[in-house]
Amino acid sequence: MLDASLLAQLTTHFEKITRPVELVSSLDDGPTSARLAELLDEIAAQSDRITVRRADDDARRPSFRVERVGTDVSVAFAGLPLGHELTSLVLAILQVGGRPSTASAEVVHQIEQIEGPHHFETYFSQSCQNCPDVVQALNLMSILNPNISHTAIDGASFQDEVDARQVMAVPAVFLDGELWGSGRMSLEQIVTRLDAGAAERQAAAIADKEPFDLLVVGGGPAGAAAAVYAARKGIRTGLVAERFGGQVLDTVAIENFISVPYTEGPKLAAALEQHVHDYDVDVMDGQRATRLVPADEPGGLTTVELANGASLRSRTVVLSTGARWRSMGVPGEAEHRNKGVTYCPHCDGPLFKGKRVAVIGGGNSGVEAAIDLAGVVRHVTLLEFDPALRADEVLQRKLRSLPNVSVITSALTTEVDGDGSKVTGLTYTDRTTDEGHHVALDGVFVQIGLLPNTEWLDGAVELSPRGEVVVDERGQTSAPGVFAAGDCTTVPFKQIVIALGAGATAALAAFDHLIRTSAPSGAASPVGVAEQAVA
Repeated sequence: MLDASLLAQLTTHFEKITRPVELVSSLDDGPTSARLAELLDEIAAQSDRITVRRADDDARRPSFRVERVGTDVSVAFAGLPLGHELTSLVLAILQVGGRPSTASAEVVHQIEQIEGPHHFETYFSQSCQNCPDVVQALNLMSILNPNISHTAIDGASFQDEVDARQVMAVPAVFLDGELWGSGRMSLEQIVTRLDAGAAERQAAAIADKEPFDLLVVGGGPAGAAAAVYAARKGIRTGLVAERFGGQVLDTVAIENFISVPYTEGPKLAAALEQHVHDYDVDVMDGQRATRLVPADEPGGLTTVELANGASLRSRTVVLSTGARWRSMGVPGEAEHRNKGVTYCPHCDGPLFKGKRVAVIGGGNSGVEAAIDLAGVVRHVTLLEFDPALRADEVLQRKLRSLPNVSVITSALTTEVDGDGSKVTGLTYTDRTTDEGHHVALDGVFVQIGLLPNTEWLDGAVELSPRGEVVVDERGQTSAPGVFAAGDCTTVPFKQIVIALGAGATAALAAFDHLIRTSAPSGAASPVGVAEQAVA
C-alpha cells in the first residue's frame, strides 16, 4: 500500500521509538478493513518495536488503537488515516512509543493538569489540510493526560455517522457526543478552551510585556518575512497572530513558489513558523487584534489592543493580517455555515459523496473547485455572476468535458435554502431576465475571492474603497511608524512570493524609521540600532 521510499522513511523514523507499541485492530469483512489490515502490517514491518493484534473489541469497524504496551496510553483511529492524516498516524506511533512532543513545557504542563474525563471524536477527510493540526493536538493530549481520550474518524468510511451527526465540514470535533468545535484549531487554542484560567493568564502575561521596537501583527508569509528581517537587525521583535500561517494553511498545492516546483500550504506554513522561531522573536499565537492606536507624537509608541483585553506597545508596527474567503452575504448563508455552506472544497468535498452541490464563482478557484468536486459528488452546479466564466481557458475546457457539471452564468445568488440544520438548495436570479430559480442541493461551496482582514483598522490608517490598507512603495501607511504588507494591502497581486517580499520591505522600512526617529523619554530603545547605523 505504501511505496518503498515512504517505507524506508518510516523505518528511519521508527528508530526513535523507545517503548513497545501495539496496533490493536477491529475489522469486518469489507474492503476498507482489508486495506487497513494491510496498512497496519506494512507499518509494523518497519520496526521490531511495533506489533499488530486483531481484537475486534470496538463496535466501530474498521478501527484500531495505537497502544503503549503495558499501559493505558493509547490513541484511536477509525477508518483509513491516509492522505494528510498518514502523518498523524506516524506521529501518534512515535509519541505513544516514547518520543517527546515538540510542545512547550508550559503547554504540556497545562495539558497534564486538565481534569476530566473528556472523550473527543474528530471527523476528518483524507484531503483536508486543516484536519491534521486538530487530530494531532487531541492525540497528544490523550497521550499526556489519562483524563482525555480521542478517536480520529475518517468521515468517508463512516458516511452513516456523518449523515446522522450532520457533519458537513471538517475537522468536526465532538466532545462527549456533542459538537464542540469545527475548523482548524491549534493545540494552544484547544488547551485554552479546556483550561478555564488559561485565557486570563495569557492576557496578564501579554500585558506585562515591555514595548517592542517592531511588532508584527499577522503570521502569514508577509508577517513571517517581516519578523525574520526585523530580528536579524538585532531589535526587539514581537509577532502576534490569530493563527500562524494565515491563508496559506488553506492552500492545497503551491506550484509557483520560485525555486520550489511543488509544495503544500501547511508544509510551507510550518517552514515559515520554524524560520521565525530560529530567531529571537516573541511569538504570541492565537491572539486576535481588535484596535490600533497610532502614536500621538513622532517616535512615540503605537498600541495594539487584543481581544483578550491585553495591549501591546511598539515603536513601529507592521500590519500583515492577510485576507479571508469572501462570503456571499445572502440570507441563509451564515445560518448554514458548516451545515452545508463551506469554503474549502478540498477539505469538505468528501463529505458530499454522491450528493448534489453548487459552486459559487467562475474564476480559477471556482472552476478548480467544480472540477475537483465532480470526481466525488453526484452533480455540480456552478453559478457565475458575470455573463461568462473568468477562469483560464484550460480550466474551462476541462470543466466542459465533465458530464456531471452544469454551468449557469449571469446568476445572482439571492438565498441559501435550508431547515437550519442542513442546506436543501439555493435561490438565484437570472440577471438577463430577472426570473427567480431554485436549485435543490445538499451543499454550497463559496469561491468568490478574498476580503482583507482590516475592519479593526478603520479610522486608524487609510483604507481603500475595498478595505485594503493603503501603502506606498516602502509599505508605509498613513500613520507614521505603522507599515503594512501582504494581502491586506493595496498591493495589486495577492501572491505568496509577493507577500514575502513586501514583508521584508516593510521591516526594512520600519528599521530605517527607527534609526531616523529619536525615542522619547521612557520609550524602548532598539538594541543595537545605533551600532548598526554607524556600521
